Parts: sequence; structure tokens; C-alpha cells
Amino acid sequence: MYNYTLLEKLLFFSSRFNFEKLKKEVDGKTILITGASSGIGKELAFRMANTTAHLILVARREDIMIAMKTEIEQASARVTVFPADLRNEEELKGLLGFLHGLTDGLDVVVSNAGISINRPIAESLERYHDFTRTMALNYFAPVQLLLSLIPMLAKKNGHIINVSTINALMVPIPYWAAYQASKTAFDTWLRSAEPELKIKNISVSTVYLPLVKTPMIEPTVAYQKSPAMSAVHVAEIIGHALYSKRKVYKPWWLIFGQWASVIFRAPLSFLIPKLIMKKERERGNV
Repeated sequence: MYNYTLLEKLLFFSSRFNFEKLKKEVDGKTILITGASSGIGKELAFRMANTTAHLILVARREDIMIAMKTEIEQASARVTVFPADLRNEEELKGLLGFLHGLTDGLDVVVSNAGISINRPIAESLERYHDFTRTMALNYFAPVQLLLSLIPMLAKKNGHIINVSTINALMVPIPYWAAYQASKTAFDTWLRSAEPELKIKNISVSTVYLPLVKTPMIEPTVAYQKSPAMSAVHVAEIIGHALYSKRKVYKPWWLIFGQWASVIFRAPLSFLIPKLIMKKERERGNV
């Protein structure tokens, strides 16, 4: 179904996605999807084409979203395209102004937009902007977005779905400092805010993902042959979260990774520097 290898089938069990339950949940609702022009966001939008939801698609690439709108509206969903770079303060304010002007309010926010950077610290010494732009999109933008939209969501007993990473739940690994810090920051913020949001009848779901086959992983050569989830599969997991209100999704095997992160923390602190040294020698940097 997801064009998986045998290993991927073992790692990523099929979702319990039921389209009829999704349709019943989202029909007539207004749903904001960030990072909608490719990968997970794009597949999620198409999963809801045969509902009567109003989909608000946000991303930088307007041409792709316009093509998506044309195709999706051949079914029954309604689509609004709002091109914006959420790292840009003025564009984010423009989006918020548009959302607050919605006559039917807002029911769901799918926080999916993100940026990933794989770079050693030694190559980041003159690249402070790597950290600011990663934090801008992965942390500050969704925080600013939600702070503004919480009153709207409260009026509709709304739902926030955060597309996160398993790295936020494990011991940090080298070369991913900018990405892991930013994703963990928003994950911690949302988990901290969740009890307060619950009082306002706002549901929160977090989807912790391993590697996913999206354009974001293409620059990392090592990942091109690594086991990875299908973006279609992830879209169905998000769809399931929409109607089940499941608070957390994470791969079945992550619990073992979390245990290993704790049990082997000391050995890993000894082993990882040696592996890095070996890698740097191979690169000719040592």
C-alpha cells in the first residue's frame, strides 16, 4: 500500500485509518495546514478532498498550491491558498489577519511546516543564521501562530496537531543541533501548554515521526537508502488523530530507543565521540 520494503513494513505498521470517520469529523470544518505544498501536508490535503471541509493551505510555493486547489476542488472540499513564509514576520501577520477574518472561525491547526539542517558544529561556526532560521520556522512561528489562534480554537472546541520528530524524545545526536533544538523547543512548549488548552476544550495531538520520504530529506545522501515512512502513511496517521483525538502517536519501537537512551547514556557518551572522530578522519578533517 505504501510501497514499503519488508523492513519498512516491520518498522511502520499500517495505520487504522477510516475515511468515513474522518469525513464525519471534518465535514463543514475549517482546517489550517502549514507546509502544505509538498510531503505530509500535501498528502493530508488530498486525503480530505472528498469531504466538505474548508482547507486553508499555507506554504511558500503558491503555484503548487494553486494546482492542488484545482485538483482537490474537483471533489467536494473547498480550498483557500495563502502563500507565506512563516519565518517572515510581515507574512505571518498577514496570515493571522486573514484567519481572524474568517466568518466561520477555525476548527483545526495542523502544524506541519518545518526545516531540517544536518551540519557539524565545526562547519557551523560562521553560520549562526542556520540556528536562527531553524528556530524561526520550527519554534517561533508555530508559537506565534497558536498564541494568536487559541481564542478562535477555543470557540470551536478546536484541535491542534503537531507534526514532530522522535528526536524530541531521545538523546540528541551529533550534526543535528539546530534541528533538534528547534523541534524539541516547540514540543516542550506544546506539552507544557496542553493542560491549559484542555481547560479551554482544545484537543492536542502530537505525531512523533522517524525519517519520512519527503523533499526535506533529499539533501542528506545517507538517508536516500535508509528506511523511511511514506508521506501518505503519515497523512493517514494524522487523519486518524483528527477523528480519534489520540494525544500521541509514535512508532512501536521508539520505547526501546528511549530506554536505550537512558540505560546506555554513559556508554554512548564514550562511543559517539569515537564515531565522530572516525567520520572526521574519513572526511579528511582530522
